[in-house]
Amino acid sequence: MESSGDTGPLHSSPTPTSPPQPPATATTVVLSPCAACKILRRRCVDRCVLAPYFPPTDPHKFATAHRVFGASNIIKLLQELPEEHRADAVSSMVYEAAARARDPVYGSAGAICQLQRQVDGLKAQLARAQAELAAVRAHHAQLVALLCTVETMAAANSAGGQHHDAYCGDVVAGSGGGSQLAAAAGRGGAAPVDAHYVVDGILQAGTVGAWADEPLWT
Repeated sequence: MESSGDTGPLHSSPTPTSPPQPPATATTVVLSPCAACKILRRRCVDRCVLAPYFPPTDPHKFATAHRVFGASNIIKLLQELPEEHRADAVSSMVYEAAARARDPVYGSAGAICQLQRQVDGLKAQLARAQAELAAVRAHHAQLVALLCTVETMAAANSAGGQHHDAYCGDVVAGSGGGSQLAAAAGRGGAAPVDAHYVVDGILQAGTVGAWADEPLWT
């Protein structure tokens, strides 16, 4: 018995296929030994006491300290110190080693003595400058005091001269010679007063020509 409909071949729809992924490779981190272990030609362990302070990018740092102190002494010193003080200790050792390389006899003590001499010289210069400044200020104060004294004396002399002129005018006016001085002043200075002289206890003023021809004895 045949079926009524034609049935064609069955075709399945193609499924999209993703491109093949490359095999996953594990990321390997190559740890370079520290400068100390590289110079000492030994394997740098995970907890190397020298690794945090002597990185592989600065081998000269450990070489300088190793030349003076030695690796065993550096390791022993770092192991005896707490971690918060180890960085300062390494810096001190490197500085001392560099100073000892520059000055094998005195080392850092020579640099300290040189700096101390410079400080003493600067202190002496400062003391001399302060002494000179004090002397200049004292000299300035003396000049100011002298100027004030001169001005005071000049003002006193000026006031004394005015008082002396007023006193002489009062004496002349009280002795009856004021009319002669007024007459001389009224003539426009034609007969200036040359001197004041006393006649019978009375102060008088006159010129030399007015009495020079008079006889001295009467």
